[in-house]
Amino acid sequence: MQDGTVMNGIDQMLVAERQVPLGTAPRGFSGRIDAVNTADASSGISAAEIERRLIELGFVEGARVEILHEGLIGRDPIAVRINSATVALRRREAMAILVS
Repeated sequence: MQDGTVMNGIDQMLVAERQVPLGTAPRGFSGRIDAVNTADASSGISAAEIERRLIELGFVEGARVEILHEGLIGRDPIAVRINSATVALRRREAMAILVS
């Protein structure tokens, strides 16, 4: 809150509702990473390995992200600017990154 007060439960739920997976965000989206959650990873790679790779690429809490481009077929992959680097990422891996 801007006046320095502590958020109550309702305010916390409203903030949490604004979190979206990066994989569902449209081209031009810009925001900050709130969390990396690979628990629902639907890939042949283990959730721990996907999380490790995303962190190595710079997808850490608080980092600024922007979706620069989408692929022509199925809007996949996406080009994401993470801080000052540009990374191509499949939407299924981007689903593990919560942004607001």
